[in-house]
Amino acid sequence: MPAIIEVDNLRKSYGSAVAVDGISFAVQAGECFGLLGPNGAGKTTTIRIVYGFTPRDSGHLRIFGTDCDGAWRALKARIGVCQQENNLDPDLTVRENLEIFAAYFNLPSPLVRERVASLLHFTALEGREQSSVRDLSGGLMRRLVLARALINEPQLLILDEPTTGLDPQSRHQLWSRLEELKLRGLTTLLTTHYMDEAQRLCDRLVIMDEGKILVEGAPLDLIRLHVGSSVIEVVAPSVDLRRMLQEKGLPYEDLGQRLVIYSIDGEALYRELLNGHSRDGCMMRPATLEDVFLRLTGRELRE
Repeated sequence: MPAIIEVDNLRKSYGSAVAVDGISFAVQAGECFGLLGPNGAGKTTTIRIVYGFTPRDSGHLRIFGTDCDGAWRALKARIGVCQQENNLDPDLTVRENLEIFAAYFNLPSPLVRERVASLLHFTALEGREQSSVRDLSGGLMRRLVLARALINEPQLLILDEPTTGLDPQSRHQLWSRLEELKLRGLTTLLTTHYMDEAQRLCDRLVIMDEGKILVEGAPLDLIRLHVGSSVIEVVAPSVDLRRMLQEKGLPYEDLGQRLVIYSIDGEALYRELLNGHSRDGCMMRPATLEDVFLRLTGRELRE
């Protein structure tokens, strides 16, 4: 079976600025695939190319085994897109937003009524169907955008930072809905700035920077490969501690008043630090995808 998405040597520039610089990846049926990267990495441009919003400069793009050139109308009927922006119609009710969007797919009225009722239940928007969009909270709006993206029963769901700006309760509720869709076998392409979201939802992912793919793999595999099992953070590290880490050749980041030490055998190193190098301000924790992200893309702020 061909991959649902096949991207080969994809390129896109805006004048002299290169947004996507020859990337390649494939998304298999039924998996959640993530595109991660700092601001300006090229992930949003990539995802917009994949759903046909932005034309590519060069490279090959196949969706559902079909070359996209000349086939976008048929392909878009099988794709659902949950964009970053809450681009709902503020003058319409919750139900009307879904019904009018369904009209773009030329669905018969009885089927629209059935799907709207099902999606209102799935996204826990029952009882709000006659509410104006203007009266919805951020979390309710994001659930409505998700429901709208599912109105055509897509075979591919594209999520561009779906939980940005949501409170923890709303984020976790949306995660539960996405996990349910994943259990149903829906293929998902996801961009997010939340590393815990990517680690929880994605089967595989890529981390991008400056338009290129730095790494690709399953979240846990990337953590083990690039960080290890544990991270030890030391506040106000001594000169002796820095010397010891250098002599042992242990990987670490020196942030001035704090050291971030990566270790496979964290327990033994942690005990050694407590006994001789850092009795105070030393903490050990499990390594996360965020550690991988920061180690590969750096810690400086991006515009």
